[in-house]
Amino acid sequence: MIDRRTLLALGTAGALALVTGCTGGASDDTAATGDFSGDIKGSITVLTNRTDLVETKLPEYAKVFEAKYPGTTVTFEGVTNYEDDVTTQLSGGDYGDVLLIPNSVAVDQYPQFFEPLGDAAELKNKYRFIDQTTYDGKAYGLSLGGIAKGFVVNKRIWAEAGVTAPPKTPEEFLAGLEAIAAKGGTVPYYTNYKDGWPLSEWNNQRAVFADPAINEKFPEDPNPWQPGKIQYIADGLLFDIVDAKLTEKDPLTTNWEGSKPMLATGKTAAMLLGSWAVPQMQDAAKAANANPDDIAFWPFPYQTEGRFHARIDGDYTAAVSRNSENKATARAWLDWFVNESGFAADNQAIPPAVDQPLPATLKAFTDAGAELMETPQAVTNVGKEDEIIRRSEIDLKGDIYRQKLVDVARGAAKGDKESFFADLNKRWSAAQSQVMK
Repeated sequence: MIDRRTLLALGTAGALALVTGCTGGASDDTAATGDFSGDIKGSITVLTNRTDLVETKLPEYAKVFEAKYPGTTVTFEGVTNYEDDVTTQLSGGDYGDVLLIPNSVAVDQYPQFFEPLGDAAELKNKYRFIDQTTYDGKAYGLSLGGIAKGFVVNKRIWAEAGVTAPPKTPEEFLAGLEAIAAKGGTVPYYTNYKDGWPLSEWNNQRAVFADPAINEKFPEDPNPWQPGKIQYIADGLLFDIVDAKLTEKDPLTTNWEGSKPMLATGKTAAMLLGSWAVPQMQDAAKAANANPDDIAFWPFPYQTEGRFHARIDGDYTAAVSRNSENKATARAWLDWFVNESGFAADNQAIPPAVDQPLPATLKAFTDAGAELMETPQAVTNVGKEDEIIRRSEIDLKGDIYRQKLVDVARGAAKGDKESFFADLNKRWSAAQSQVMK
Protein backbone atom coordinates (compact mmCIF):
# COMPACT_ATOMS: atom_id res chain seq x y z
CA MET A 1 0.00 0.00 0.00
CA ILE A 2 1.28 3.48 -0.85
CA ASP A 3 1.41 5.20 2.51
CA ARG A 4 2.05 8.81 1.59
CA ARG A 5 -0.91 10.57 3.12
CA THR A 6 1.01 13.35 4.79
CA LEU A 7 -1.67 16.00 4.38
CA LEU A 8 -5.11 15.67 2.85
CA ALA A 9 -3.66 13.85 -0.12
CA LEU A 10 -1.96 10.80 -1.51
CA GLY A 11 0.31 12.77 -3.82
CA THR A 12 1.15 16.02 -5.47
CA ALA A 13 -1.54 17.74 -7.44
CA GLY A 14 -1.05 18.13 -11.15
CA ALA A 15 -3.14 18.02 -14.28
CA LEU A 16 -2.82 14.50 -15.66
CA ALA A 17 -5.77 14.13 -17.99
CA LEU A 18 -8.86 15.91 -19.17
CA VAL A 19 -12.09 15.29 -17.35
CA THR A 20 -14.62 13.72 -19.67
CA GLY A 21 -18.34 14.26 -19.65
CA CYS A 22 -18.14 17.49 -17.65
CA THR A 23 -21.01 19.90 -17.62
CA GLY A 24 -20.99 23.65 -17.23
CA GLY A 25 -19.32 26.05 -19.60
CA ALA A 26 -16.02 27.78 -19.06
CA SER A 27 -16.01 30.97 -17.06
CA ASP A 28 -16.59 34.28 -18.80
CA ASP A 29 -15.14 36.17 -15.84
CA THR A 30 -12.16 38.39 -16.50
CA ALA A 31 -11.60 39.44 -12.87
CA ALA A 32 -8.66 37.82 -11.13
CA THR A 33 -10.75 37.17 -8.03
CA GLY A 34 -14.09 35.41 -7.86
CA ASP A 35 -17.18 36.75 -6.15
CA PHE A 36 -16.77 36.10 -2.42
CA SER A 37 -19.05 38.90 -1.28
CA GLY A 38 -21.61 38.40 1.45
CA ASP A 39 -21.65 37.56 5.14
CA ILE A 40 -19.51 34.79 6.53
CA LYS A 41 -22.25 32.60 7.94
CA GLY A 42 -24.21 29.47 7.16
CA SER A 43 -23.10 25.96 6.28
CA ILE A 44 -20.41 24.67 3.94
CA THR A 45 -19.34 21.16 2.95
CA VAL A 46 -15.65 20.33 2.59
CA LEU A 47 -14.64 17.29 0.53
CA THR A 48 -11.58 15.35 1.68
CA ASN A 49 -9.92 12.02 1.04
CA ARG A 50 -8.70 11.88 4.63
CA THR A 51 -11.51 9.64 5.78
CA ASP A 52 -9.43 8.82 8.86
CA LEU A 53 -9.71 12.43 10.06
CA VAL A 54 -13.36 13.15 9.25
CA GLU A 55 -14.58 12.24 12.73
CA THR A 56 -11.43 13.13 14.67
CA LYS A 57 -9.01 15.93 13.89
CA LEU A 58 -10.92 17.80 11.18
CA PRO A 59 -13.94 18.55 13.42
CA GLU A 60 -11.50 19.99 15.97
CA TYR A 61 -10.31 22.49 13.38
CA ALA A 62 -13.92 23.25 12.45
CA LYS A 63 -14.84 24.12 16.04
CA VAL A 64 -12.11 26.76 16.15
CA PHE A 65 -13.27 28.23 12.84
CA GLU A 66 -16.91 28.24 13.94
CA ALA A 67 -15.95 30.03 17.16
CA LYS A 68 -14.17 32.72 15.13
CA TYR A 69 -17.14 33.06 12.76
CA PRO A 70 -20.33 32.51 14.82
CA GLY A 71 -23.22 31.24 12.78
CA THR A 72 -21.10 29.04 10.53
CA THR A 73 -21.11 25.26 10.29
CA VAL A 74 -18.45 23.17 8.56
CA THR A 75 -19.31 19.62 7.51
CA PHE A 76 -16.79 17.17 6.07
CA GLU A 77 -17.51 14.62 3.37
CA GLY A 78 -14.92 11.86 3.38
CA VAL A 79 -14.34 10.30 -0.05
CA THR A 80 -12.42 7.02 -0.07
CA ASN A 81 -11.87 6.77 -3.83
CA TYR A 82 -11.27 10.50 -4.09
CA GLU A 83 -9.95 10.86 -7.63
CA ASP A 84 -12.65 8.83 -9.36
CA ASP A 85 -15.59 9.78 -7.20
CA VAL A 86 -14.94 13.51 -7.06
CA THR A 87 -14.29 13.62 -10.80
CA THR A 88 -17.75 12.12 -11.22
CA GLN A 89 -19.17 14.73 -8.84
CA LEU A 90 -17.57 17.48 -10.90
CA SER A 91 -19.39 16.15 -13.94
CA GLY A 92 -22.69 16.28 -12.08
CA GLY A 93 -22.13 19.78 -10.74
CA ASP A 94 -22.53 18.92 -7.03
CA TYR A 95 -19.07 18.84 -5.43
CA GLY A 96 -19.34 20.67 -2.13
CA ASP A 97 -18.11 24.15 -1.29
CA VAL A 98 -14.41 23.52 -0.73
CA LEU A 99 -12.54 20.58 -2.23
CA LEU A 100 -9.16 19.24 -3.17
CA ILE A 101 -8.59 19.69 -6.90
CA PRO A 102 -8.52 16.21 -8.46
CA ASN A 103 -5.44 15.30 -10.49
CA SER A 104 -7.72 14.46 -13.40
CA VAL A 105 -8.69 18.09 -13.97
CA ALA A 106 -6.55 19.84 -16.56
CA VAL A 107 -5.36 23.31 -15.63
CA ASP A 108 -7.26 24.95 -18.47
CA GLN A 109 -10.47 23.50 -17.03
CA TYR A 110 -10.09 25.18 -13.66
CA PRO A 111 -12.36 28.14 -14.59
CA GLN A 112 -15.19 25.67 -15.24
CA PHE A 113 -15.19 24.31 -11.72
CA PHE A 114 -13.43 26.66 -9.31
CA GLU A 115 -13.55 30.32 -8.32
CA PRO A 116 -10.34 32.27 -9.01
CA LEU A 117 -8.70 33.26 -5.72
CA GLY A 118 -6.73 36.18 -7.05
CA ASP A 119 -3.89 37.36 -9.25
CA ALA A 120 -1.24 34.65 -9.20
CA ALA A 121 1.69 37.09 -9.20
CA GLU A 122 0.31 38.82 -6.13
CA LEU A 123 -0.53 35.60 -4.27
CA LYS A 124 3.00 34.30 -4.86
CA ASN A 125 4.21 37.02 -2.52
CA LYS A 126 2.22 35.39 0.27
CA TYR A 127 2.01 31.69 -0.59
CA ARG A 128 4.22 28.90 -1.86
CA PHE A 129 3.17 26.51 -4.63
CA ILE A 130 0.88 28.98 -6.41
CA ASP A 131 2.19 27.88 -9.82
CA GLN A 132 0.50 24.50 -9.37
CA THR A 133 -2.98 26.01 -9.79
CA THR A 134 -2.30 29.01 -12.00
CA TYR A 135 -4.13 29.43 -15.28
CA ASP A 136 -4.17 32.58 -17.39
CA GLY A 137 -2.58 34.58 -14.58
CA LYS A 138 -5.15 33.56 -11.97
CA ALA A 139 -4.67 31.19 -9.04
CA TYR A 140 -7.47 28.72 -8.39
CA GLY A 141 -6.21 26.82 -5.35
CA LEU A 142 -4.04 27.00 -2.25
CA SER A 143 -1.81 24.14 -1.17
CA LEU A 144 -2.48 22.77 2.29
CA GLY A 145 1.22 22.13 2.86
CA GLY A 146 4.33 21.05 1.06
CA ILE A 147 7.07 18.45 1.09
CA ALA A 148 10.77 18.44 0.32
CA LYS A 149 12.70 15.75 -1.56
CA GLY A 150 15.68 14.01 -0.05
CA PHE A 151 16.87 11.14 2.14
CA VAL A 152 15.25 10.01 5.37
CA VAL A 153 18.12 8.69 7.48
CA ASN A 154 18.88 7.25 10.87
CA LYS A 155 21.53 9.78 11.85
CA ARG A 156 22.66 7.68 14.84
CA ILE A 157 23.76 4.89 12.52
CA TRP A 158 25.55 7.35 10.23
CA ALA A 159 27.28 8.99 13.19
CA GLU A 160 28.46 5.62 14.50
CA ALA A 161 30.03 5.10 11.08
CA GLY A 162 31.78 8.47 11.32
CA VAL A 163 29.39 10.58 9.20
CA THR A 164 27.83 13.44 11.16
CA ALA A 165 26.84 15.80 8.32
CA PRO A 166 25.07 15.24 5.01
CA PRO A 167 27.50 14.00 2.32
CA LYS A 168 28.15 16.61 -0.37
CA THR A 169 28.75 14.31 -3.35
CA PRO A 170 27.52 10.92 -4.57
CA GLU A 171 31.00 9.57 -3.87
CA GLU A 172 30.85 10.76 -0.25
CA PHE A 173 27.39 9.23 0.13
CA LEU A 174 28.63 5.88 -1.16
CA ALA A 175 31.63 6.04 1.16
CA GLY A 176 29.29 6.62 4.09
CA LEU A 177 27.16 3.63 3.15
CA GLU A 178 30.30 1.52 2.85
CA ALA A 179 31.38 2.63 6.34
CA ILE A 180 27.97 1.59 7.67
CA ALA A 181 28.28 -1.78 5.95
CA ALA A 182 31.74 -2.29 7.42
CA LYS A 183 30.40 -1.90 10.96
CA GLY A 184 27.80 -4.61 10.31
CA GLY A 185 24.30 -5.09 11.66
CA THR A 186 22.64 -2.55 9.36
CA VAL A 187 21.42 -2.61 5.78
CA PRO A 188 22.95 0.66 4.54
CA TYR A 189 20.26 1.49 1.98
CA TYR A 190 16.77 0.06 1.54
CA THR A 191 15.32 0.19 -1.99
CA ASN A 192 11.68 -0.76 -1.33
CA TYR A 193 11.96 -2.47 -4.72
CA LYS A 194 8.91 -4.71 -4.32
CA ASP A 195 6.44 -1.93 -3.55
CA GLY A 196 7.98 -0.05 -6.44
CA TRP A 197 6.67 3.45 -5.90
CA PRO A 198 9.57 4.60 -3.66
CA LEU A 199 11.88 4.12 -6.65
CA SER A 200 10.03 6.93 -8.42
CA GLU A 201 11.47 9.33 -5.83
CA TRP A 202 14.76 9.15 -7.72
CA ASN A 203 13.10 11.26 -10.40
CA ASN A 204 12.49 14.15 -7.99
CA GLN A 205 16.02 15.50 -7.70
CA ARG A 206 16.17 18.06 -10.53
CA ALA A 207 16.44 20.98 -8.14
CA VAL A 208 20.05 20.03 -7.32
CA PHE A 209 21.18 22.14 -10.30
CA ALA A 210 19.48 25.23 -8.82
CA ASP A 211 17.86 25.94 -12.19
CA PRO A 212 14.19 27.00 -11.87
CA ALA A 213 13.74 26.42 -15.63
CA ILE A 214 14.92 22.82 -15.57
CA ASN A 215 11.47 21.37 -16.30
CA GLU A 216 11.24 23.64 -19.34
CA LYS A 217 14.66 22.56 -20.56
CA PHE A 218 14.44 18.86 -19.78
CA PRO A 219 12.43 17.72 -22.84
CA GLU A 220 14.90 19.60 -25.07
CA ASP A 221 17.71 17.23 -24.04
CA PRO A 222 17.93 14.09 -26.22
CA ASN A 223 20.40 12.31 -23.91
CA PRO A 224 19.62 12.86 -20.20
CA TRP A 225 21.60 9.78 -19.10
CA GLN A 226 24.97 11.24 -20.02
CA PRO A 227 27.59 12.04 -17.34
CA GLY A 228 26.95 15.36 -15.65
CA LYS A 229 23.22 15.35 -16.39
CA ILE A 230 20.56 14.85 -13.77
CA GLN A 231 19.33 11.39 -14.79
CA TYR A 232 22.88 10.08 -14.88
CA ILE A 233 23.63 11.60 -11.48
CA ALA A 234 20.48 10.35 -9.76
CA ASP A 235 20.01 6.97 -11.43
CA GLY A 236 23.77 6.50 -11.41
CA LEU A 237 23.89 6.80 -7.63
CA LEU A 238 21.12 4.22 -7.26
CA PHE A 239 22.95 1.89 -9.64
CA ASP A 240 26.22 2.29 -7.75
CA ILE A 241 24.57 1.65 -4.39
CA VAL A 242 23.07 -1.62 -5.60
CA ASP A 243 26.19 -2.62 -7.55
CA ALA A 244 28.29 -2.19 -4.39
CA LYS A 245 25.89 -4.52 -2.52
CA LEU A 246 24.89 -1.82 -0.06
CA THR A 247 21.18 -2.71 -0.11
CA GLU A 248 18.99 -5.53 1.15
CA LYS A 249 20.07 -8.97 -0.06
CA ASP A 250 16.84 -9.79 -1.89
CA PRO A 251 14.92 -6.77 -3.23
CA LEU A 252 12.03 -9.05 -4.20
CA THR A 253 11.18 -9.40 -0.50
CA THR A 254 11.18 -5.74 0.53
CA ASN A 255 8.16 -4.40 2.38
CA TRP A 256 7.21 -0.75 2.77
CA GLU A 257 5.41 -1.11 6.10
CA GLY A 258 8.24 -3.25 7.41
CA SER A 259 10.82 -0.70 6.33
CA LYS A 260 9.55 1.91 8.76
CA PRO A 261 10.60 0.14 11.98
CA MET A 262 13.79 -0.93 10.22
CA LEU A 263 14.85 2.67 9.69
CA ALA A 264 13.46 3.75 13.05
CA THR A 265 15.55 1.21 14.96
CA GLY A 266 18.69 1.38 12.83
CA LYS A 267 18.32 -1.89 10.95
CA THR A 268 18.62 0.21 7.82
CA ALA A 269 20.23 3.63 7.52
CA ALA A 270 18.70 5.48 4.58
CA MET A 271 15.83 5.65 2.10
CA LEU A 272 15.19 8.23 -0.62
CA LEU A 273 11.68 9.49 0.05
CA GLY A 274 10.36 12.90 0.98
CA SER A 275 9.95 14.91 4.14
CA TRP A 276 6.42 13.50 4.46
CA ALA A 277 7.99 10.23 5.61
CA VAL A 278 9.81 11.71 8.61
CA PRO A 279 6.84 11.73 11.03
CA GLN A 280 5.93 8.20 9.97
CA MET A 281 9.44 7.00 10.80
CA GLN A 282 9.39 8.88 14.09
CA ASP A 283 6.08 7.26 14.99
CA ALA A 284 7.62 3.89 14.16
CA ALA A 285 10.51 4.71 16.47
CA LYS A 286 8.16 5.54 19.33
CA ALA A 287 6.27 2.28 18.76
CA ALA A 288 9.53 0.34 18.91
CA ASN A 289 10.79 2.21 22.00
CA ALA A 290 13.55 3.73 19.90
CA ASN A 291 14.57 7.38 19.81
CA PRO A 292 12.52 9.41 17.31
CA ASP A 293 15.25 12.05 17.36
CA ASP A 294 17.47 9.58 15.50
CA ILE A 295 15.39 10.26 12.37
CA ALA A 296 16.65 13.11 10.18
CA PHE A 297 16.16 14.43 6.69
CA TRP A 298 19.18 14.99 4.44
CA PRO A 299 19.51 16.58 0.99
CA PHE A 300 20.52 14.68 -2.10
CA PRO A 301 24.35 14.55 -2.14
CA TYR A 302 25.06 17.12 -4.82
CA GLN A 303 25.95 20.78 -4.52
CA THR A 304 25.72 23.68 -6.95
CA GLU A 305 27.86 26.72 -6.15
CA GLY A 306 28.65 25.24 -2.77
CA ARG A 307 25.06 24.65 -1.65
CA PHE A 308 22.57 21.82 -1.51
CA HIS A 309 19.27 22.41 -3.28
CA ALA A 310 16.13 20.38 -2.73
CA ARG A 311 12.91 20.38 -4.67
CA ILE A 312 9.75 21.26 -2.80
CA ASP A 313 6.21 21.04 -4.03
CA GLY A 314 2.75 21.30 -2.62
CA ASP A 315 0.42 18.51 -1.78
CA TYR A 316 -3.14 18.59 -3.08
CA THR A 317 -4.47 22.13 -3.42
CA ALA A 318 -7.85 23.19 -2.11
CA ALA A 319 -10.29 25.32 -4.10
CA VAL A 320 -13.68 26.95 -3.76
CA SER A 321 -16.40 25.37 -5.87
CA ARG A 322 -17.76 27.56 -8.64
CA ASN A 323 -21.18 26.09 -7.82
CA SER A 324 -21.01 26.86 -4.10
CA GLU A 325 -23.99 28.78 -2.77
CA ASN A 326 -21.94 30.11 0.16
CA LYS A 327 -18.71 31.29 -1.41
CA ALA A 328 -17.99 33.90 1.26
CA THR A 329 -17.84 31.27 4.01
CA ALA A 330 -16.08 28.79 1.73
CA ARG A 331 -13.32 31.32 1.00
CA ALA A 332 -13.08 32.26 4.68
CA TRP A 333 -12.61 28.58 5.59
CA LEU A 334 -9.95 28.07 2.95
CA ASP A 335 -8.01 31.15 4.03
CA TRP A 336 -8.32 30.27 7.70
CA PHE A 337 -7.34 26.65 7.22
CA VAL A 338 -4.20 27.56 5.29
CA ASN A 339 -3.14 30.47 7.50
CA GLU A 340 -4.43 29.82 11.00
CA SER A 341 -5.40 26.20 11.61
CA GLY A 342 -1.86 24.93 12.19
CA PHE A 343 -2.61 21.96 9.95
CA ALA A 344 0.72 22.08 8.10
CA ALA A 345 2.65 22.35 11.37
CA ASP A 346 0.69 19.45 12.85
CA ASN A 347 1.86 17.33 9.91
CA GLN A 348 5.46 18.61 9.83
CA ALA A 349 4.77 19.97 6.37
CA ILE A 350 6.11 23.08 4.66
CA PRO A 351 3.58 25.81 5.46
CA PRO A 352 1.94 27.34 2.38
CA ALA A 353 2.24 30.84 3.88
CA VAL A 354 5.78 32.09 3.31
CA ASP A 355 5.87 33.98 6.62
CA GLN A 356 5.33 30.86 8.73
CA PRO A 357 8.27 28.86 10.13
CA LEU A 358 9.41 25.55 8.74
CA PRO A 359 8.85 22.43 10.85
CA ALA A 360 11.78 21.36 13.01
CA THR A 361 12.89 18.62 10.63
CA LEU A 362 13.16 20.97 7.66
CA LYS A 363 14.63 23.76 9.78
CA ALA A 364 17.51 21.39 10.51
CA PHE A 365 17.55 20.54 6.82
CA THR A 366 18.03 24.16 5.77
CA ASP A 367 20.45 24.78 8.65
CA ALA A 368 22.58 22.05 7.06
CA GLY A 369 22.91 24.32 4.02
CA ALA A 370 20.03 23.14 1.84
CA GLU A 371 18.03 25.66 -0.16
CA LEU A 372 14.41 24.74 -0.78
CA MET A 373 13.38 25.33 -4.39
CA GLU A 374 10.19 25.14 -6.38
CA THR A 375 10.69 23.92 -9.94
CA PRO A 376 7.78 25.29 -11.98
CA GLN A 377 6.11 23.18 -14.63
CA ALA A 378 7.06 23.72 -18.24
CA VAL A 379 5.10 26.36 -20.12
CA THR A 380 6.50 26.45 -23.65
CA ASN A 381 7.16 22.72 -23.58
CA VAL A 382 4.16 21.76 -21.52
CA GLY A 383 3.15 18.13 -22.03
CA LYS A 384 6.18 17.29 -24.16
CA GLU A 385 8.07 15.38 -21.48
CA ASP A 386 5.04 13.17 -20.89
CA GLU A 387 4.76 12.56 -24.64
CA ILE A 388 8.43 11.54 -24.82
CA ILE A 389 7.84 9.20 -21.91
CA ARG A 390 4.90 7.64 -23.73
CA ARG A 391 6.73 7.19 -27.02
CA SER A 392 9.98 5.94 -25.50
CA GLU A 393 8.18 3.58 -23.10
CA ILE A 394 10.51 4.75 -20.33
CA ASP A 395 8.36 5.40 -17.27
CA LEU A 396 10.57 8.21 -16.04
CA LYS A 397 8.11 9.16 -13.31
CA GLY A 398 7.44 5.59 -12.29
CA ASP A 399 9.31 2.55 -11.09
CA ILE A 400 9.45 -0.10 -13.85
CA TYR A 401 12.69 0.95 -15.52
CA ARG A 402 14.32 1.58 -12.14
CA GLN A 403 13.40 -1.93 -11.06
CA LYS A 404 15.19 -3.05 -14.22
CA LEU A 405 18.11 -0.80 -13.23
CA VAL A 406 18.29 -2.53 -9.85
CA ASP A 407 18.13 -5.94 -11.54
CA VAL A 408 21.03 -5.06 -13.84
CA ALA A 409 23.05 -3.61 -10.98
CA ARG A 410 22.60 -6.69 -8.80
CA GLY A 411 23.36 -9.09 -11.63
CA ALA A 412 19.84 -10.45 -12.06
CA ALA A 413 19.57 -9.04 -15.59
CA LYS A 414 22.09 -8.68 -18.41
CA GLY A 415 24.08 -5.52 -18.90
CA ASP A 416 26.05 -2.96 -16.95
CA LYS A 417 25.71 0.71 -16.07
CA GLU A 418 27.08 1.98 -19.38
CA SER A 419 24.98 -0.30 -21.59
CA PHE A 420 21.83 0.28 -19.58
CA PHE A 421 22.15 4.06 -19.77
CA ALA A 422 23.10 3.90 -23.45
CA ASP A 423 19.88 2.02 -24.20
CA LEU A 424 17.85 4.59 -22.24
CA ASN A 425 19.47 7.44 -24.15
CA LYS A 426 18.83 5.72 -27.47
CA ARG A 427 15.15 5.17 -26.80
CA TRP A 428 14.65 8.60 -25.26
CA SER A 429 16.46 10.35 -28.11
CA ALA A 430 14.39 8.61 -30.76
CA ALA A 431 11.16 9.68 -29.08
CA GLN A 432 12.46 13.15 -28.29
CA SER A 433 13.35 13.84 -31.92
CA GLN A 434 9.76 13.12 -32.92
CA VAL A 435 8.13 15.15 -30.16
CA MET A 436 10.41 18.20 -30.38
CA LYS A 437 10.67 18.43 -34.18
